[in-house]
Amino acid sequence: MAGGSFGPAGVAKERAQQYKGRLTSYVIIACTVAAVGGSIFGYDVGISGGVTSMDTFLEKFFPTVFVKKTQAHESNYCKYENQGLAAFTSSLYLAGLVASLMASPVTRKFGRRTSIICGGLSFLTGATLNASAINVAMLLLGRIMLGVGIGFGNQAVPLYLSEIAPTHLRGGLNMMFQVATTFGIFIANMINFGTQKLNWGWRLSLGLAAVPALLMTVGGILLPETPNSLIEQGKKEKGREILEKLRGTKNVDAEFEDMVDASELSNLIKNPFRNILEKRNRPELVMAICMPMFQILTGVNSILFYAPVLFQSMGFGGNASLYSSALTGAVLASSTFISIATVDKLGRRALLISGGIQMITCQVIVAIILGVKFGNHQELSKGYSILVVVMICLFVLAFGWSWGPLGWTVPSEIFPLEIRSAGQSITVAVNLLFTFIIAQAFLAILCAFEFGIFLFFAGWITIMTIFVYFFLPETKGVPIEKMVFIWKKHWFWKKLVPTKGEGEISNSVELDENVAEP
Repeated sequence: MAGGSFGPAGVAKERAQQYKGRLTSYVIIACTVAAVGGSIFGYDVGISGGVTSMDTFLEKFFPTVFVKKTQAHESNYCKYENQGLAAFTSSLYLAGLVASLMASPVTRKFGRRTSIICGGLSFLTGATLNASAINVAMLLLGRIMLGVGIGFGNQAVPLYLSEIAPTHLRGGLNMMFQVATTFGIFIANMINFGTQKLNWGWRLSLGLAAVPALLMTVGGILLPETPNSLIEQGKKEKGREILEKLRGTKNVDAEFEDMVDASELSNLIKNPFRNILEKRNRPELVMAICMPMFQILTGVNSILFYAPVLFQSMGFGGNASLYSSALTGAVLASSTFISIATVDKLGRRALLISGGIQMITCQVIVAIILGVKFGNHQELSKGYSILVVVMICLFVLAFGWSWGPLGWTVPSEIFPLEIRSAGQSITVAVNLLFTFIIAQAFLAILCAFEFGIFLFFAGWITIMTIFVYFFLPETKGVPIEKMVFIWKKHWFWKKLVPTKGEGEISNSVELDENVAEP
């Protein structure tokens, strides 16, 4: 198989086999608390779509949209097209993009916890501004502060989870971030449903974002720093102490030495962003760009952002549209557990490819139904409406076990320590850039493409599934500080990655030549 098998790549160094330890309560608590950072991202994704479909919110801040919504002659697909309304949703992600790049040096120099705390405080500020907004300017300023919080949080939390998790459980524990994200979406949908009839319901929906922000801030203060970060800062004794607590044993010599080796190399690098552009880091750079880009181009964020708007455009009533979007949120939250249970058994590639195939199928079916049975000034019949919701739920289910969690997990685990913070910043920045583009353009694209919007995203999912098949090696079971060797064994990337003696910076550890070719 060109891209490697569904199984493990079989590439690791000899010392990695000497890693000791078990899953401790210390790791579970740290992962759970840190992953709450994902809930702020999920809460915002879920809350935005519900708020932008509330009449009281539209009447106060976007009266032209409110008027269009109530006009019977308006095209079903174009009811909500308004760049100001789109800017309310998308401004957060542009701010997050910039913040994620600012977060990289903070995360590297001061540690993962510092960025988590900064993210929590910024999000708390944004939630307060949004809840008390009296004009659009105040509303957008609040969104920008929320974006700064997401930029810092999404940069630091996945790194934190990858670094404290034991190698054999890294995939599942890293997905705690996605679990928190999906539950944030679901809770937001439930809150929207409960507040939709209140005149001030939108204020409550936006203001309750302060709850996960507060949890993230307090969690960041109470959590231990990762051993990798402490060692990188020169605090080797403290790093070993934390590592022993995380692994539940004093016998951590092999893993500790690998962290020290990685730290020594990292400290030689003065400009991680310049270093990541070097040819030997090309595979990691490509994945840092493609994985988050593809995750957004599945179209799932558009469905989650605008689920109430989308379902109302299809002719669902106000209550029915919020019911339907709440259902998709619940499906997404539960589907992540499928990935947690299988990712360290089946591997990353199997989940990404199977999820892609199911998503393509669902998007095409929805496009056909809308193309044949739904047009301007008419509503779907009850039977077809139910079928559309089922297909969207199956789409979200597939995303929840594949590109949802793995779009974050794979990039967070592939970077060597010297470019890890820079690489994660690029991952977050690309994710937020495409989130911004799709959020800003979705309502206009929906109006222009109509049912073809689903075929548009199906086409992108086809491309990304082919990309995974040929170019993403399996990372299951490979220690985080040993990931460079999967590229050296891959049919394509080995042409770009130098072998020992061909310009590689570090020669402190050896490749086990007895491992199988992927």
